[in-house]
Amino acid sequence: MATIEEHPVPAQPTGDMEDLDAFRARAREWLSAHMPPLPAGKTNAQLSRDDETGAWAKGLQRTLYDGGFAGLCFPRAYGGQGLSRAHQRAFTIESLPYQMPTVLNVPTFSILAATLLDCGTEEQRQRHLPAIIRGDEAWVQFLSEPSGGSDLAGVVTRATRDGDVFILNGSKIWSTGAYKCDYAMCLARTNWHVPKHRGLTMFIMKIHQPSVEVQLIRMANGIAEFCQEFFTDVVVPASDVIGEVDDGWTVASRLLFHERDAVGGGSPYISGAPVADPSRSALRSGLVDLARRTGQADDPRIRQLVAEDRVNERVQLQLVQRITAGI
Repeated sequence: MATIEEHPVPAQPTGDMEDLDAFRARAREWLSAHMPPLPAGKTNAQLSRDDETGAWAKGLQRTLYDGGFAGLCFPRAYGGQGLSRAHQRAFTIESLPYQMPTVLNVPTFSILAATLLDCGTEEQRQRHLPAIIRGDEAWVQFLSEPSGGSDLAGVVTRATRDGDVFILNGSKIWSTGAYKCDYAMCLARTNWHVPKHRGLTMFIMKIHQPSVEVQLIRMANGIAEFCQEFFTDVVVPASDVIGEVDDGWTVASRLLFHERDAVGGGSPYISGAPVADPSRSALRSGLVDLARRTGQADDPRIRQLVAEDRVNERVQLQLVQRITAGI
């Protein structure tokens, strides 16, 4: 069975970590000097949709790396800073007014880099984690398939072993931003003679190669963020298996653990503001703007509803912090 090597992140500063107040002051000064401010009325989520190649986000991430503020909670051995969740929260608050590569938070940092940290070999970690933290690599997950998405164990993308390599054929779909990414974690079937959960293997796949075709899916609203991928005899070295052959379900389960952590806003493996914060802030300020535009800003019932929304936001934040500190 694949080994999961957990890397717990302390809730508060420990040992020789930088004093939290000193870190906060240093971050505030550095951000104001090096990171561009958000344009009025814009969020990082909106700016990322205009970043057609991913170069904008990678450039911001490299700036964070050069300044010593990238991968705050990743181990120092892999290019991170080895700091606590409290340091990450402090940096998050200070970074909210600035353009940040939040599009890399999910899935590159909080899901896939975290999974590679837990399940990858030492060689895989050394090869990819520093590159991810520098902003050289963006990652995506190849899980869902045209034949089904909710039944993850039912994937039919085939991986056939041929000596020291595997040959992959099949298709994946609903991969957000895959055309802008460099690598994927791809779940494929390597054994058809065992129960479906036991015949899967997780691979590291280089996306931009002749054997991989990436097609954009344009939605009815005109947005084209999802992709479908087609694999035709894709050669993947056996050294790019994550975990054990035929035990990809263990790795996939760990990936989904990190995904739930990220969606809940509790992942420490992010770069700057959490991916949800800009959109949440825009949504909540939008409620106030809506009340004003409709002439209801002085309506006691509307004011009560807006206040309840703000209270729920604070309760959710505190709940997420409490739960994630204990898992």
